Amino acid sequence: MNNRDPHLPEPALPFWMNGEPPRAPKKEPWFLAAGVHHFWQLIRARLLWPLQQLDALTCTEPMLNLLAWERDIRRFRGEPLELYRKRVKYAFANARDAGETAGFKRIFERLGIGWVEIAERMPGVDWDVINIRVTDSAIARKQDLMQVLIEHYGRTCRRYRFEVIYQETTHVLCGHFGGSYQLFCASRRLSVTQPVRRRSVSGSSQVFVASLRKP
Repeated sequence: MNNRDPHLPEPALPFWMNGEPPRAPKKEPWFLAAGVHHFWQLIRARLLWPLQQLDALTCTEPMLNLLAWERDIRRFRGEPLELYRKRVKYAFANARDAGETAGFKRIFERLGIGWVEIAERMPGVDWDVINIRVTDSAIARKQDLMQVLIEHYGRTCRRYRFEVIYQETTHVLCGHFGGSYQLFCASRRLSVTQPVRRRSVSGSSQVFVASLRKP
């Protein structure tokens, strides 16, 4: 047990009891104050020890096993102690969130699985199938944990199926551009007189004079 509490400040003595200048040897009152301070830290740690045993993250391992039995948590083979403590600590919250899609996501987040998506009632798939989409790294590192969570908090008469999502990071550059245009119209009138010959079906020809005006 660590008897030193980092939240308790070191005893501060007047400069004539603490030694002057700072690199000077410490005097007898400083050693006496340090000893008394360490003694009360020890007493404080002993008094707080029972309260620490109620917290699954700080209690001893035998006490952790008792809390796990009380909260219906079993340690699976190869489970790290840190993960075991988290499952015991969040047992009540996980039991409350079981049975709903949003709550199932919160269970996965509390235990550090990371990104997860849950899809159900999908077209063309049996109604009792629920898809759990996770990343490939999560399914590789925490497959046993996810299996335990589904068995413990999954819905009754449901089939759970894992889908692996491969995430890829892409970079897209974007920008904006704009412009303006103006249109100027100019006209020039030009009269041209030229003959236009039109041939008829019978072979006779007539001459017409047309005036073309070019804008």
